[in-house]
This record gives sequence, structure tokens and C-alpha cells, in this order.
Amino acid sequence: MLIAIGSDHTGVYYKSLIISFLTKIGCKIKDFGFSEHGKAVDYPDFIHPTAEFVNEGKADFGIIICGTGNGAAMIANKYKKIRAALVWNKEVAFLARKHNDANIISLPARFLDKNEILEITETFLITNFEGGRHKIRISKIPIQNYPQ
Repeated sequence: MLIAIGSDHTGVYYKSLIISFLTKIGCKIKDFGFSEHGKAVDYPDFIHPTAEFVNEGKADFGIIICGTGNGAAMIANKYKKIRAALVWNKEVAFLARKHNDANIISLPARFLDKNEILEITETFLITNFEGGRHKIRISKIPIQNYPQ
């Protein structure tokens, strides 16, 4: 499994934890994230390439991290094939995959600890999309697919 990951300066620590965890369980990583401590950067510069990589089908899933997770999710969801979910606990991660077929999770670095981050990541990756009635709902997400 190939995972794309991107973060701004607030996510540097968590990005390294996630990469270490994912590598240990056999995932391959494409790292688009910032890696220096102590320097502030603009999150769009790291989230756009991560989302684009997933959007083009070059990665199975993406993980994006910024201070609140909101800005990162907003950017990722601009891409046609992306369903990025702002996730703050493992239950939301589970439902984001199972019901929403999310292909990117957006993590709020300022509001989670390392154990929560790793639980969320694992839950997201091991949960399968349920399909069925949820597939119909997913098909209505793109504006051109919604009845006018």
C-alpha cells in the first residue's frame, strides 16, 4: 500500500511518527511534508502536491496534517477525486472510510496526541468502504452529479 503524506510545520512531529508506524507495517510512503522544526510555512504548499498525487491515483490513500486540519481538508477537497475527511478520533476515521469512502484523512495536529494520531491512522487504513446505500450518496458529491 502506498500512502502519500503532507504536512505544514505543525505536523512535522506527527508526520515522522506516522511514517515510522506505516513503514513498520509494510506501507510505502511518498512524503510531501515539511520536515524542519522551528520554521513556519504555508500549508497549501505541501497539501496540494499530496492531494494531487492521490487524485491522480498514484497513492492508495493520503494523510494530511495542519494545525486544525480544516485548511488542509479544504485544499484537498478541491480535487475532483478526493474525499478528504477531517478526523479527530478513531470513530470518525472508521465512519469516514466505511460510509464516506474517504481517501484522505486530515489530522488536526494541535488537538491530538501521538497515541490518538496512530489509532486514527490505523483505523482509517484497515476499514473498508461499505458500499450499498453509501455508494449512491458518494456519487452525489460532485456538483455535476447532483440533480438540479
